[in-house]
Amino acid sequence: MPADEFIFTPDRAKPLASRVVVEGARPVGDESLYYVDVHVRRTTLLERLLPFTRPSGSTVVPEDALLPPGISEEERTRQTAAEMQRSESIASLVALRELGYEVDAEALGVLVVGVFTDAPAAEVLEDGDVLVAVDGVPVRTPAELRAEVTKRKPGDDVRLTVRRQGTERGLTVGTIATPGDPERPFIGIQVDQAADIRLPIDVEIDLGRVGGPSAGLPFALEISRLLGRDVTDGCRVAATGELAFDGSVVSVGGIEQKTIGARRSDVDVFLVPAGENADEARDHADEMQVVAVESFQQALQYLTTTDPKC
Repeated sequence: MPADEFIFTPDRAKPLASRVVVEGARPVGDESLYYVDVHVRRTTLLERLLPFTRPSGSTVVPEDALLPPGISEEERTRQTAAEMQRSESIASLVALRELGYEVDAEALGVLVVGVFTDAPAAEVLEDGDVLVAVDGVPVRTPAELRAEVTKRKPGDDVRLTVRRQGTERGLTVGTIATPGDPERPFIGIQVDQAADIRLPIDVEIDLGRVGGPSAGLPFALEISRLLGRDVTDGCRVAATGELAFDGSVVSVGGIEQKTIGARRSDVDVFLVPAGENADEARDHADEMQVVAVESFQQALQYLTTTDPKC
């Protein structure tokens, strides 16, 4: 019988070779760049009652941590598939721009991809809304939105400028305390980047049924390898991290399982988002080298100018 909890278990790192196809590719180095994923499923009742039956390296999380109120498993699957598509576009933009290509791209605002039914936003915002300003201050990325909202205190109202079906309107949303952080305001939405991106060359990425945005960094690195940058230098390199529109690397979930998966695949160097992700990765890396990065530019520079220990 399934329990009301989810379990994250490690999956082995997998090569990106043949998963990314770039027009005019001239690959450099060997095909030793890997992405990492996490298996996510409901726990069984046996695993809940007898923790020793859980797979090694697993983490159990409560249902509401993965499925906030109003978000079903089917909706989460749809969201993660859409996140993957947006991640592919952002990764292509970031990589090509760093390699000197002229990319026609514009950050349009912050896309609402989920609204929690028990949060203030439930009565005001809808999936598909694009937020473009907070109390009159323009916001074009999720990071800018978070920076503006966190200037408030829980209980304060926030005036949002929202683009819905081509029309802008002003909407007032209340805030509450973020679960687990009583000092941080929370309006109750899941967001992603809204952008108009037109690439100068064709880039195709296909990871099958893998979803979510956390493969953005390895996608961009593989595009770079295919276009003439040696990012492996004879090493087995894995990476994880969501890429933002400006190339910054955003933290991801399941870092313990991803680190274990990379280690089990005999990866030499594992690139991860700086901060808590990097700290946690080092706790589970054993002898594997963990490199903390804040941006794609930093990751590319490290791999192309540093002689990693392999």
